[in-house]
Amino acid sequence: MANKLKKCRNCKEFTPVSDGCQHPIGYFCSQDCVMKFVIGKNEAKFKKEQTKLRKERVASHKAAKDAVTTRAEWLAKLQTKFNAYIRQRDIHDGCISCDKPATWHGQWHASHYYPRSTASAIRFNTWNVHKSCSVCNSHLSGNIGEYTPRIIDKIGQQRFDCLFENKTNLRTYDIDEIRRGIKLVNRAMKRLKKKQNRLQ
Repeated sequence: MANKLKKCRNCKEFTPVSDGCQHPIGYFCSQDCVMKFVIGKNEAKFKKEQTKLRKERVASHKAAKDAVTTRAEWLAKLQTKFNAYIRQRDIHDGCISCDKPATWHGQWHASHYYPRSTASAIRFNTWNVHKSCSVCNSHLSGNIGEYTPRIIDKIGQQRFDCLFENKTNLRTYDIDEIRRGIKLVNRAMKRLKKKQNRLQ
């Protein structure tokens, strides 16, 4: 028995059983290792409990914040994320409405061919929205004269006709729809960036 070796649960070293300490929680080579193991376990348990409490506080704060967020605020959040997705999708493209290349150092926008105000049913349709320079989008109201042939060339006549057929359709989005939309855009953005990183 004196020559039998056993691994200490704390330091993982093998020592003779006769020299160590057998406890209900396992074998240890010394009392020091027993104390270190117990202290480590307590610290790990404390950290786990603190992490759980932090997550609960964050979740509670988010739920409280979500409860007072208006539909308009949710819609604005979705629009911001959607626009960011469009700019990322078209990151290697120039302006849809002029000849500015992707290397232009100005501000890029997500330009709706049919405006959100009059075509709410297709405000989140990716065929209807493309990367544009701030000059065309903000100062030239989309520069539609140049936008039109370029969008047809990009998405095809059939899709353009589909947009045309729905350009006067209005739609109201409730909060649940908007929140689902935010999740969908977030997932789409992750997939897009992952795909783009693979192609680099």
